[in-house]
Amino acid sequence: MLDLEVVPERSLGNEQWEFALGMPLAQAISILQKHCRIIKNVQVLYSEQTPLSHDLILNLTQDGIKLLFDAANQRLKVIEVYDLSKVKLKYCGVHFNSQAIAPTIEQIDQSFGATHPGVYNAAEQLFHLNFRGLSFSFQLDSWNEAPKYEPNFAMGLASLQIPHGAMVKRMHIYTGNNLQDTRAPAMPLACFLGNVYAECVDVLRDGAGPLGLKLRLLTAGCGPGVMTDAKVRSLERSIYFGDSCQDVLGALGSPHKAFYKSEDKMKIHSPSPHKQVPSKCNDYFFNYFTLGVDILFDSTTHLVKKFVLHTNYPGHYNFNIYHRCDFKIPLWDQIQELLGHPMEKPVVLHRSSSANNTNPFGSTFCFGLQRMIFEV
Repeated sequence: MLDLEVVPERSLGNEQWEFALGMPLAQAISILQKHCRIIKNVQVLYSEQTPLSHDLILNLTQDGIKLLFDAANQRLKVIEVYDLSKVKLKYCGVHFNSQAIAPTIEQIDQSFGATHPGVYNAAEQLFHLNFRGLSFSFQLDSWNEAPKYEPNFAMGLASLQIPHGAMVKRMHIYTGNNLQDTRAPAMPLACFLGNVYAECVDVLRDGAGPLGLKLRLLTAGCGPGVMTDAKVRSLERSIYFGDSCQDVLGALGSPHKAFYKSEDKMKIHSPSPHKQVPSKCNDYFFNYFTLGVDILFDSTTHLVKKFVLHTNYPGHYNFNIYHRCDFKIPLWDQIQELLGHPMEKPVVLHRSSSANNTNPFGSTFCFGLQRMIFEV
């Protein structure tokens, strides 16, 4: 059974790892993979129909914990403990929930102190006791008790009437005072780990098509002794088609990985593919996983010839390899009309790995438009 420290408005974790609000999805999954012998049976839950309208959830079924990530920025928004019988919980080093200590209203009051009057939700039949960045939901035993806990009862001091021995059914950790209105905070310093992240990426373009990328980067101090006074720094970098390897390395630093292409599945759709002379060398990518960007270089000239921007879409073949790239493409009226009506039918792209030739996520469509390809 996991034994975890609760830090209101911040995190849930222990000495080995911590799920912190604002943490990117990929980091949370990395923790789960690293500790897979202890944390088992994890589900990834998302909406296939409207994935941006519903939170992306990691459900730790064995431990009764849900991690809710904002669908748009994929940072941790809410930590929910929905089954307190499966986990030990402590606050400031002292347990308030374990096999020996029941999480009753009296125990919560003793561990966390005074707070505002609670709120009864008739639809859920739950009584919510809220602290800043932390809330507890209590189950009421019967319908007969419900009228006493209406918000207007006793001038709103309904929490004074909660039955003795009432047990916590759920606990939430979040940012701010209101669980319903909470948003995922900015990524905390502890999550940078020496990496550079992209706050946003603007596609630079003119009337003919894209020219390059302008990246607003976030970085924090790294190295021994720096974290004590480290601050998040923001900087802008631009890279263009035709830039050299050295230009890109100078702007973005070393890539996480360099990948040499073994084949080009889109080559057949280029003009006169039969006339292209086979190259003795392969084009190669610089993979920037925390930026959500790949940069393709020509094997002969070593100049930039393509950018790949990843949305880290749930259900995509490459899901969780890249952090989400929050990119923006400026559109004019004429181009918006074109976007609504692609000039040609899409190309169907089938992905499979050499080790395992099955792809559970199926195929995708590639629409070409003004020197841009949109994979859908």
